[in-house]
Amino acid sequence: MRFGILSTAHIALDAFVPGVARTEHDVAAIASRDAERAADAAAAHDIPDSYGNYEALLDADVDAVYNPLPNGLHAEWTRRAADAGLPVLCEKPLTRDAHEARDVIEHCADRGVTLMEAFMYRYHPRTERVRALLADMGDVVSASATFGFPLRGSPDDVRLDPGLAGGSLMDVGCYPVNALRTLVGDPDAVTATTFDSRDCGVDTRLAGTFEYAGGARATLRCWFDAPEHQRYRIETTDGWIEASPAFNVAADAPAELRYAVDGRTVTESFEPVDQYAREAEHFADCVESGMTPRTSGEDALANMRVIDALYEAAATGERVAP
Repeated sequence: MRFGILSTAHIALDAFVPGVARTEHDVAAIASRDAERAADAAAAHDIPDSYGNYEALLDADVDAVYNPLPNGLHAEWTRRAADAGLPVLCEKPLTRDAHEARDVIEHCADRGVTLMEAFMYRYHPRTERVRALLADMGDVVSASATFGFPLRGSPDDVRLDPGLAGGSLMDVGCYPVNALRTLVGDPDAVTATTFDSRDCGVDTRLAGTFEYAGGARATLRCWFDAPEHQRYRIETTDGWIEASPAFNVAADAPAELRYAVDGRTVTESFEPVDQYAREAEHFADCVESGMTPRTSGEDALANMRVIDALYEAAATGERVAP
């Protein structure tokens, strides 16, 4: 598969491109609104073709599009790629809200193209191991998931721009939301509080709670204002599971999983894995076979419903059902 990349975003050049290089697939082209920036990125990363606008990339010799644009542009350019008949691997979160997500999903379905959300951690073997362990453990009693880092530098960072759907929940909090949904289940109701420490119009901190009908509770935290931390922990009636760092595991770094069942504590180690490479391979397999991606559009929609509910709960101070 020949990928075309919309934008020279950090995640594209420093994570996705090296990941694809470890597969049988290729990055064939990259586009930016700045032709010189696109050309420089192409030269630095051995990408054959570059373009000074996104439209040109959609007419290029590519088989699929990777969309790492700012959140507020995901929907527009995913739809336009679909109009060009190109499958889309779109960075998380898929869109700015659930309504827009439903529109994008239907748009891609109408045009017969594969749509997949790029939650790379879902393709790490540790994540699948956690799911398998939980299937044999007791009922979940409580859980917690966090992802935050210090966002420094330009005050014009797109992650601080409400017009581009910025905010800590949209940028990194969507990972804990996805992890709790994947490992524990979709919540029946949520509560949340937010704080805007930069007076920029988006949340730079969020704390939320997931409520489940069976009595389990889960907490979620994300931020731009404190040292980096990423972790999830799940408590069950007969043990617990914990992963840290939970989401952004470097391709050359081993990963650990700690858990306890019936009083026996275990630490499992996983050899280094490039989860971006596995993500790209899964996407290509889905395009070729027609199977539904693990991180499908429908899964992205469910994630957006919870994100919408968290924002509504923070705004109203009420419990909100996604």
